[in-house]
Amino acid sequence: QVQLVESGGGLVQAGGSLRLSCEASGRTFSSYTMGWFRQAPGKEREFVAGIRRTGGNTQYADSVKGRFTVSRDNAKNTVYLQMNSLKTEDTAVYYCAASGSNWPIAVKSGYDSWGQGTQVTVSS
Repeated sequence: QVQLVESGGGLVQAGGSLRLSCEASGRTFSSYTMGWFRQAPGKEREFVAGIRRTGGNTQYADSVKGRFTVSRDNAKNTVYLQMNSLKTEDTAVYYCAASGSNWPIAVKSGYDSWGQGTQVTVSS
């Protein structure tokens, strides 16, 4: 397992942008598939975006396609989530997760390490 720490959340107006970061501990970051999930009050935690080890394969939830971009810098042990054109329905706690297996990117149960989450609030 790896230790994950998210940052970059905050309050933003609809239409604005935020960039989330997730820094991982350890020297094997490049061997992990990384995912971003979110959980709104009263809702299940849902997949947002994910990226394979080398960054060449990414996947997005339909609700964020064209607005969010996931990327990683293996030299910095960090994965990013650039969020543009934010909507009020994007309000949630955003979690970073790591998977050491070749599980489907969007499947929550395939991830074995999770960060503590960072709050994103989008106001109208």
